[in-house]
Amino acid sequence: MSRSWIAVASANHVRIGREAGFMQVCHGKAAPLKRSAPGDRVIYYSPTETFGGKDRLQAFTAMGVVEETAAYQVEVQPGFRPWRRDVAWWQAVETPIRPLLGRLSFTSDRAGWGYRLRFGLFEIDNDDAELIAEAMFAEPLMHAARARAALPLQGSLDRAVQVSRKR
Repeated sequence: MSRSWIAVASANHVRIGREAGFMQVCHGKAAPLKRSAPGDRVIYYSPTETFGGKDRLQAFTAMGVVEETAAYQVEVQPGFRPWRRDVAWWQAVETPIRPLLGRLSFTSDRAGWGYRLRFGLFEIDNDDAELIAEAMFAEPLMHAARARAALPLQGSLDRAVQVSRKR
C-alpha cells in the first residue's frame, strides 16, 4: 500500500526540485528520504516563499509520486552533497493551507496547527492527501522521459551549479 507524505521547504526550493524532477528534505539528509518508497505520494508545504525569509506563504506548493529510483547524492557545491529522490510531479495549483485547517487530521489542534509542519518530512493519512489533492486540483501528468544529463539549476539552493544526475 502506498503512503502519503508532507515535505516542508520554501516555495523557491520546491520549484527548483519540480523543474529538475527531484525532492530534497531536511537540508539534504538521507534518512528521511529513505523512509519513502516508489509509488508514495509526496505533497510539499511551503511556510515561506524564500528559504529563511519572513515572506509568509503557508501553502501547499507541489504534489507528485516518488519514482522507482533509490535516493542518490549530488554535489551542489564543495562540501554540500545533499540526498535527493526522483519524483514524477503532478499538475497542481499552489493552495493556501488555512481553508483546510479544520478538515485535515494533522492540523486538528487549531491553536498549534503548525507544529507537525516543523518536521521536514512526515507521513499523513490518505484521506488528508486526497483532500489536499482535491484542493490543489492535482492530477498526474503524462510525463515524457526526462533527460538524465547535467541540468543547470538556478536559485539559492543550487547557485548556478550543474548537477549531474547519476544513476
